[in-house]
Amino acid sequence: MGITRMDNVAIVVEDLDATVAFFVALGLELEGRTTVEGDWSGRVTGIPGQRVDIAMMRTPDGHGRLELCRYLEPAPVADHRTAPVNALGYLRVMFAVEDLEETLARVEPLGGRVVDEVVDYQGVYRLCYLRGPEGVLIGLAQEL
Repeated sequence: MGITRMDNVAIVVEDLDATVAFFVALGLELEGRTTVEGDWSGRVTGIPGQRVDIAMMRTPDGHGRLELCRYLEPAPVADHRTAPVNALGYLRVMFAVEDLEETLARVEPLGGRVVDEVVDYQGVYRLCYLRGPEGVLIGLAQEL
């Protein structure tokens, strides 16, 4: 038997509180916060001695989760937050929204900025890419 479902996507951030507030405004729910550390966690990630504050965010339908991570130890070793959308590696997380304009208005005061513009995709979706706190790239799609 293979994969049964996707559990979560993780994003490493510096300011966990601001990023949680942004995703709450976007419409996700805070499922919980904790600090992850100990021998077992280093054996999973290959980073012995790690200490990480995490916040688990859940989509309103309960089917998707986003894990926001702030590494306390060791410090992050690279920064990909301003990489263009054609850079190798993580690109973005896409969320379906009911009202794109209303969603953008909610997250703008928290640093959400449309990358270029909101576009109509063949009369099926209104789409945009959005940079949130720390340059995190998010996709938003409203079905028409």
